Amino acid sequence: LQCQMPRLEDHCSCTSKHLSGAKWFVYKAEEMMSLITSMLSQAYGSLHDVRTANLIRRGLVLFTVGAILALVLNLLQIQRNVTLFPEEVMTTLFSSAWWIPPCCGTGAAVVGLLYPCLDSHLGEPHKFKREWASVMRCIAVFVGINHASVKLDIDNTVQLSLTLAALSLGLWWTFDRSRSGFGLGITTAFLATVISQVLVYNGVYQYTSPDFLYVRSWLPCIFFSGGVTVGNIGRQLAMGGVEKLHND
Repeated sequence: LQCQMPRLEDHCSCTSKHLSGAKWFVYKAEEMMSLITSMLSQAYGSLHDVRTANLIRRGLVLFTVGAILALVLNLLQIQRNVTLFPEEVMTTLFSSAWWIPPCCGTGAAVVGLLYPCLDSHLGEPHKFKREWASVMRCIAVFVGINHASVKLDIDNTVQLSLTLAALSLGLWWTFDRSRSGFGLGITTAFLATVISQVLVYNGVYQYTSPDFLYVRSWLPCIFFSGGVTVGNIGRQLAMGGVEKLHND
């Protein structure tokens, strides 16, 4: 019995050493997992902040572009005497239309941000002519279509509508060719046309053309081509933001 007692004590001491070693290993593993979780949380937070800042930056750029385009195109329409603001509103050229650039800028920001989001949701990344040179050409064609809607002397409203519709579809086919772009362009044209007619009905502004159908015929075409143009800008800005995230 006396010989067996030391062996039992040695066995107990070895067991306690193994238990303390296991506890130390578990403690270190938990500490390592906590450190990894903290690092992943910080990385996700920084990535979220970068994406939020990128989204805000893209929205501001789209708002500015939309406001500038609205101001320029509205001045072209006023030169042609297509739109007429009431005398109590028409104090000066810019103050009469002060609300148009912010509204169009907001719409441009919404549409331009929706295009890449819809592409991502549908799983169809837009890869057709993804360069700034193509975007600038698209803007030039859009301004040309708007100018054509003012300069074309076509008495037949159906012929004018078909001509501008062909030009707008040509812009989409040349610079977009995506289902999401076509669908959002149609939606933008419909909603913007309805809003503009509501403003006319409430007397915010009116058309100088005696034939109301003449003006209504080209409005959807302008809004459709404008939606496609802003969408291309939004896609290009989104592509630049993704490349920057990968580089970081």
